[in-house]
Amino acid sequence: MIALTVAQVAEIVGGRLADITPEQAERTVVTGTVEFDSRRITPGSLFLALPGARSDGHDHAASAVTAGAVAVLAARPVGVPAIVVSPGDSASDSRSGALEHDDAAGSGAAVLAALAKLAAAVSATLVAGGLKIIGVTGSSGKTSTKDLIAAVLAPLGEVVAPPGSFNNELGHPWTVLRADENTDFLVLELSARHRGNIAALAAIAPPQIAVVLNVGTAHLGEFGSREAIAQTKAELVQAVPKSGVAILNVDDSAVAAMADQTVARVVRVSRSAPADVWAGSVVLDELARPRFTLHFGPEDADGVAVALGVSGDHQVSNALCAAAVAGECGATPQQVADALAGAGPASRHRMQVSTRADGVVVIDDSYNANPDSMRAALQALAWIARTEPAPGSPTPAGRRRSWAVLGEMAELGEDAISEHDRIGRLAVRLDVSRLIVVGVGRSMGAMLHGAVMEGSWGAEATAVPDVDAALALLRAELQAGDVVLVKASNSAGLTALAQALAADDAGERR
Repeated sequence: MIALTVAQVAEIVGGRLADITPEQAERTVVTGTVEFDSRRITPGSLFLALPGARSDGHDHAASAVTAGAVAVLAARPVGVPAIVVSPGDSASDSRSGALEHDDAAGSGAAVLAALAKLAAAVSATLVAGGLKIIGVTGSSGKTSTKDLIAAVLAPLGEVVAPPGSFNNELGHPWTVLRADENTDFLVLELSARHRGNIAALAAIAPPQIAVVLNVGTAHLGEFGSREAIAQTKAELVQAVPKSGVAILNVDDSAVAAMADQTVARVVRVSRSAPADVWAGSVVLDELARPRFTLHFGPEDADGVAVALGVSGDHQVSNALCAAAVAGECGATPQQVADALAGAGPASRHRMQVSTRADGVVVIDDSYNANPDSMRAALQALAWIARTEPAPGSPTPAGRRRSWAVLGEMAELGEDAISEHDRIGRLAVRLDVSRLIVVGVGRSMGAMLHGAVMEGSWGAEATAVPDVDAALALLRAELQAGDVVLVKASNSAGLTALAQALAADDAGERR
């Protein structure tokens, strides 16, 4: 973050000082990062006291200051230097006594609102100094695309991007505040659970370049329809000024229609037809890593060869969007191709492919799941299982058994039963050798039922109650050279299963 005095932070967020005099606040400078985890505090930090389901950050304020935080952004006085914000407070509030405690939700909302104000002020200052902000949204692929964009921009300057999926009202402003005067590019991932969420996030750090990947069925239970999801995703391109650029994946008709909803210049990307940025001759290698020819402009007949370092046919569209961003920022086609080749999975548990010493291939895509990403991951599993391994690989030659270890796809609302049924049927149609349904409840029962009704008999489709049971089954029955996909929404807890499988038998990352 740019250096600000505690007094300046208080003025920006409309908070009042507690346990620090105005004179001290004028002299005390936040020189470090803004952190909500007291264990990550470094000297000069500002600690964000957030109430949570299991822990209240206010209880850790003193230890944060002991660790080096110069002040705390809090919803109530905490006995150490603090900027206090709460509903109804303003910068002119002169009360000095203890505030009445809000409930956790109200306190958290007040602190998050203050964080957003601080991030907005910092981003405006940095943009005036030359920072370029890139925003990415879509129903699936946001994190993978964000990582690819960061990789292709790295040769051009200093890049700040969120770790993993920091894309909500906490992670978004927190990421903005990682940028400072040395940052050239700020790459942000924007997610939504309700209409207006993306507009609110975009207002914190208005993007000069916006990328929309797709409109799928993630969070269908929250939005009610795909049309409502499309309207929400369009909030990002609506936030781009006339001088900016909207990069649209026109292979998705709902995204293509957003060209009429922005005043920005539109750059169209496609993997199926000539466009501003497009792919030709797509093939997959033995680990489902795409190879294709990257073209800039519909008249670019030659293009440049690209060999992606990430797995899955769906990564082609993600890479094209990243290439379009890099092109807008001044990269040459060869620079883009080289950067994409060197960009492996940067965020954990998202299509991380590893090969163990016994040749078992583990596809860890356990962080998140929706119907679109589940289909893409199953297709990658099927491809890897039926493709000859590369020469020198520990994986035995010939057809290998494929395992789909799947948990619940959350937040699908009334469509949960039908969507889980479809995934069970798809696993059978893709000739997946073994389907392991992890968890109980109607959705997981529907997935197993779909597989059985599609023709999966006996042990081909199995239900287990939890991660421990799934791990025990896999350890008992996996054979050298098998290919295992582990995928579910994060709430299903399959990340621990994927980690254990990859670590078994002295697994070696490839």
